[in-house]
Amino acid sequence: MPDTKVYVADAGSTDSTRDIALSYLGRLDIAVIPGGLPSVGRNAGARLADSSYVLFLDADVELPDPAQVRRAVTAMRRRKLFCVTTSIVCRDGSLTDKFLYATNNVMQRIGTWMKPFGTGMFLLFDKEEFDRLGGFNERALFAEDYLLTKKISPLRFGIIRGHILTTNRRFRKMGHSQMIWLYFKTMMNSWNDSYFLRDQEYWDKTHTQENQ
Repeated sequence: MPDTKVYVADAGSTDSTRDIALSYLGRLDIAVIPGGLPSVGRNAGARLADSSYVLFLDADVELPDPAQVRRAVTAMRRRKLFCVTTSIVCRDGSLTDKFLYATNNVMQRIGTWMKPFGTGMFLLFDKEEFDRLGGFNERALFAEDYLLTKKISPLRFGIIRGHILTTNRRFRKMGHSQMIWLYFKTMMNSWNDSYFLRDQEYWDKTHTQENQ
């Protein structure tokens, strides 16, 4: 890790994100760069990366298994994949929160056979393929991860064993019913890219642009 470049795309956070990130300078090669909507922040970091692979993580994600990244890279190399993701577990949420994330994991695996869906909470990309696809659509107002990963052939996409930990902040801010409805509309518009470029009030209801 000390030799791995880490970029924190900060979207004007007010919770000392920048100072906390830079406090790791003695142990990590870390830099804070301007962010914005997730697609903007992710692309900004990717443009600076000169590695063979680039890993995208959300701000509220934890990696409980120290071998998770190594396992993802190994899968990419052995199976000649372009992108891998993993399952999501809601650590401190209610039973409903945990159930909904578990359902998301199931749907993610089902979708892999037709149109891959990789969660932006953990996305490892082959950098050359990421650049070829043009990166994340910066006009997308949400689901930028889905818009990008669905372009990948199912044969070049993988879901590795294990999981990442996240919070239930999305459910707290938007509510279970509205999140379910948004997810349903996303599935119904999976072939309609223009849907994701229109304001679905996602950011209004989940507060502000999150750090990526």
